[in-house]
Amino acid sequence: MTMLMSHHWTEIMSAPLVVSIPHRLGREEAVRRLKTGLGRAAASIPVMQVEEERWSGDSMNFRIRALGQIATGQVDVADDHVKVEVVLPWLLQRFAEMAQAAIRKRGQLLLTKDEGK
Repeated sequence: MTMLMSHHWTEIMSAPLVVSIPHRLGREEAVRRLKTGLGRAAASIPVMQVEEERWSGDSMNFRIRALGQIATGQVDVADDHVKVEVVLPWLLQRFAEMAQAAIRKRGQLLLTKDEGK
């Protein structure tokens, strides 16, 4: 029983936080905006620091530090949306909803600003 519960606990804690952000920019422009704006967006969140950002084509792997904890994730850019997956350490799980809302808001700002030009 203990082993089963322990295994179940690990699965719950490692479930990624997933945010999908729609856009109408096309894949290439969305990638360009994310590459140039991600650092600025992260800098506007005082408790968070981007420690690693590695692009490969239309995907980026990243590692961030927030409140002394490390979170890792991936950004995948498609023609009409961006999917952000973040694996939060268990101490940051309680901030998951807040993080999800912040990611969605910052992403939408980055992907819609000056879209009509």
